Amino acid sequence: MEIKSFDVSGLTLLTPHHIGDERGYFAETFRADLFAQHCGNWTFIQDNESRSVRPGTIRGLHFQSEPHAQGKLVRCTAGALFDVAVDIRQGSPTFGQWIGETLTPDNGKQLWVPPGFAHGFCSLEPDTVICYKVTAYYSAECDKGLRWDDPAIGVKWPDVVDPETLSPKDRQQPLLAELPAYFTWSE
Repeated sequence: MEIKSFDVSGLTLLTPHHIGDERGYFAETFRADLFAQHCGNWTFIQDNESRSVRPGTIRGLHFQSEPHAQGKLVRCTAGALFDVAVDIRQGSPTFGQWIGETLTPDNGKQLWVPPGFAHGFCSLEPDTVICYKVTAYYSAECDKGLRWDDPAIGVKWPDVVDPETLSPKDRQQPLLAELPAYFTWSE
């Protein structure tokens, strides 16, 4: 498995090796020992899946606050998506910075988004499916978000992005400057 870290500490890209022939391929998509070595000792308690019918569908930017903060290990199993994580840890040297990666079934890339980051994505193809492991169950009272197009963050979304696909909840998310300090940074 290829492991890549970013200038925004905490985020990790894991890319399984595909062993293939004319029939297709095989890949180990998760190994607890490698994950713990590079991302920390987290326990995943649930797998989630979401399908976006239309290209340009935006979901996010979402996170859960304490005491039910969620880490997510994200991958794409159909179509393609542009996956984004934003550092929302108060005091972090990279507070408000983002990274984005294109995830597809063919490239096999998986993005680890630990607690302290807002997460969202834009589907790039019809019938895109995102699958992700989480470290905490959904909690309505801890369900929070951040505005997907906050100019202070400046995510460079793909041209296909369609704001009309936003959920009513995501149309009302706060700007980064309005966000309470849900997470604080520590080395």
